[in-house]
Amino acid sequence: MRLLLLSNSTIPGLGYLEYAKEDLKNFYGTDVKRVAFIPFAGVTVGWDDYEEKVQSVYSDLGYEIFSLHKENDPIAALEQADAIAVGGGNTFKLFHDMHELGLMRAIRRKVLNGIPFSGWSAGSNISCPTLSTTNDMPIIMPKNFNGLNLIPFQINPHYLDKNPEGHGGETREDRINEFLELNQDKIVVGLREGTILRVEGDKMSLLGNRNARIFQFGKEAYELTNADDFSFLLNK
Repeated sequence: MRLLLLSNSTIPGLGYLEYAKEDLKNFYGTDVKRVAFIPFAGVTVGWDDYEEKVQSVYSDLGYEIFSLHKENDPIAALEQADAIAVGGGNTFKLFHDMHELGLMRAIRRKVLNGIPFSGWSAGSNISCPTLSTTNDMPIIMPKNFNGLNLIPFQINPHYLDKNPEGHGGETREDRINEFLELNQDKIVVGLREGTILRVEGDKMSLLGNRNARIFQFGKEAYELTNADDFSFLLNK
């Protein structure tokens, strides 16, 4: 199984996916030619426009994007792909559409058989067992909260350490601890912007120059760096 899970798509001052272009290129390598793109998390952007935006980046890397929203049979179209990419947006909308189209089982089967999978933000959330650690509003209700379950832990993308000054609401850590209170056997990785989890078989590493924050019930949250081995999280 090969995964590249990005916290986000844009860093201030950089273009779309620019910070991750070298990591994407290194991940896909030379064997990948055509990448099936899943745009269904996009809500305020047209899917044709979304496909064009991603294609502009992937073309620079030497890959062709084809979006599943244009396919009469999206599941059959996966057979023409060398890799799968899932864009960010609203996680509830992404889960809703993928369940409706029957893509969850189809993609999981393809990835477990070795097809490379990449996603950013909501596209990373969907690799988890559930959508429960998304940051998004439930603007539409999916059939269920079940994700692809490619990894046994949860990701919280765009992880922030503090609330904005003057804001009295819960911190991101507070929200994650609420999840753990009701899901005590789970682990959550707070994935800060500009960082990526890369999975190669039973090995996992962190890419980027910021730490990841690890949350477990009954334990103090702790930090891991890109020099640490994250593979133990795949065994939980």
